[in-house]
Amino acid sequence: MFTSVLMVEQPLSVTDVDFVTTLHDEEMSFVVLMNPRGSEDRLLRTIDDVALGELEEAVHEGDEPEGEEARRPAALALEHTLRLLREAGCEAVGQIVEGHPLDLLRSVVDEIGADEVVVLTAPHLVEEFFHRDWASRARHKVGVPVLKLYAHSEDEQDEHNE
Repeated sequence: MFTSVLMVEQPLSVTDVDFVTTLHDEEMSFVVLMNPRGSEDRLLRTIDDVALGELEEAVHEGDEPEGEEARRPAALALEHTLRLLREAGCEAVGQIVEGHPLDLLRSVVDEIGADEVVVLTAPHLVEEFFHRDWASRARHKVGVPVLKLYAHSEDEQDEHNE
């Protein structure tokens, strides 16, 4: 069985699940690490929104739940993601990230003997430019391949289904 650690910041869409479950030609097992949103990345999210021309999103970044308020949405997102992975025939467990995500990632990779790490994220232009995004930083922290994929929104999924 091929074991992947999925580091995510939003619930997986059906398209995302289809993509990650077909990356390899063998049975898949996933450990999902759901990283709740935090105030420390609000400025970077706003800059990314502006750079991507998503001005409406930039205006509403301050409305996003953070800290303890972000735990409930993160728990629901994790539950949704685990359900979709299991429905796709995969083993899947997960947890919400508390503390520094890369420290947890490394300990999980070591503990379960993961074959790879998949960071599934929205584009983060500023962080990627400076190689401060999760995937770039994880490559220096874990001893397995790190794959970076861009998450699909439910809106994109609806467009594909039309």
